[in-house]
Amino acid sequence: MYLLELLADPNAWAALLTLTVLEVVLGIDNVIFISILVSRLDEQRAKRARQIGMALAFVFRVAMLASLAFLIGLREPVVTVFDLDLSWRDLILIGGGMFLIAKATHEIHGEIEAKDHEAGASAASPRAALTGVIAQLIVIDLVFSLDSIITAIGMAEDIEVMVAAIVIAMIVMYAASGPAARFIAEYPTTKMLALAFLLLIGMALVADGFDFHIPRGYIYFAMAFAAAVEFFNVLARRGRRRAAKVPKS
Repeated sequence: MYLLELLADPNAWAALLTLTVLEVVLGIDNVIFISILVSRLDEQRAKRARQIGMALAFVFRVAMLASLAFLIGLREPVVTVFDLDLSWRDLILIGGGMFLIAKATHEIHGEIEAKDHEAGASAASPRAALTGVIAQLIVIDLVFSLDSIITAIGMAEDIEVMVAAIVIAMIVMYAASGPAARFIAEYPTTKMLALAFLLLIGMALVADGFDFHIPRGYIYFAMAFAAAVEFFNVLARRGRRRAAKVPKS
């Protein structure tokens, strides 16, 4: 009976739509990170890593929703640094942000020193590479899931609406993860841009952890603008390649 009342409630549908859009936007971070990680795996293992990454993200989000009291407790101060009270949530965001910054910096260095980086990557066995990717996915999925679910709790009152929004968002994210990973693999310059995005996201997480909130709208606008510029660069390169193939009369 309660479910039928919820389905007939226009406020519930409005909350579902708003929360779904928000979860998809927040999930962009997840998709970018997964696309970066799987870019060095072969096609079969990359697909498996994407599936595992999306599945873990969904499981973590639902598990966190099922433990709302635990999440609320994470916001209680546990340590004071320079007169600033930090909770477990803050510490997790700071740690996750620093992990993203370190990972993005390492990958950027690897792209610049491509020869040594490729030699090191090829030395690792495919199974070890997949295991390493999954381990990193577990770490960052926990961080992104925490940020996402705390946002969801503030946006909706009914757990059914939250779960439905997360399911829809995860389907969209999974559908987008494959094309995003292929695009990054096909156009290497976009990988550097994606790594810059990760640096930006990592800095935002660290700032949030220290109670200095950077409006996400500014961050996503900057990312969208940079992505649009890179998109036109890709089109320009395609045009130059086609022009070079046309024989001169």
